[in-house]
Amino acid sequence: MIRAGIDAGSRSIKTVLFDTERKEILASGLADQGVEQERLAAELFARVLKEAGLGRSRISGVVATGYGRHAIGFADTTITEITCHARGVHWLAPSARTIIEIGGQDSKVISLEDGGRVRDFEMNDRCAAGTGRFLEMVAARLEMNWEKLSELGRQSRKPAIISNVCVVFAETEIIGLLAEGKPLPDVVAGVQNAIATRVSALAGRFIAPPVYFTGGVALLPGMARALEEALSCPIHVAPQPQFTGALGAALSDGA
Repeated sequence: MIRAGIDAGSRSIKTVLFDTERKEILASGLADQGVEQERLAAELFARVLKEAGLGRSRISGVVATGYGRHAIGFADTTITEITCHARGVHWLAPSARTIIEIGGQDSKVISLEDGGRVRDFEMNDRCAAGTGRFLEMVAARLEMNWEKLSELGRQSRKPAIISNVCVVFAETEIIGLLAEGKPLPDVVAGVQNAIATRVSALAGRFIAPPVYFTGGVALLPGMARALEEALSCPIHVAPQPQFTGALGAALSDGA
């Protein structure tokens, strides 16, 4: 039996096909999010099915999760992203006890019980600070992509202090630091540290090892290091971190 999970995130849509009998991921795919969420999700779903050599009739169920899950009309059911990230990470790393998920528009800290059940969670969805949107703003201002941004951060010798927690004011602060001649790598590392500090404040009492980092921002090596320093504990990056929500949706039986 093959099930599909669709994670309609704020910045991208992810799809995973999972074989429940063989207990393995058959295929996955990602596309940029947009206004016509259902069309984009349907096109991505069709592409992933084609790449896997499967027809739609082979899929026993489709579960949608994420920011735009209710817009996916062809899904059989929807489940919250908190539950789906917990299931996805637990399947990949059964020992995980805390999940830090940093997405495009929000960040989450999820505490897990034995068996991968959600014990508690905290979520930041009211401010772009502490999310991928902050990094996108910095990358756009510096006219570079995320990969270059991460490379620069690794070159830092003395990260800048970004004191503002509001993205709008932080942008002004960053412009000021660059105007003062602060080395670019130090500014980038300062931004990563600012995000990590914000997430650390969100985490509070929830942090218990092992801690797994997921979401698209986890692909940036500098962010895992910044979180380790902010939380004073090892951070493990989940395999294919941008797909854990879609995987968790595919693992769900509708409950």
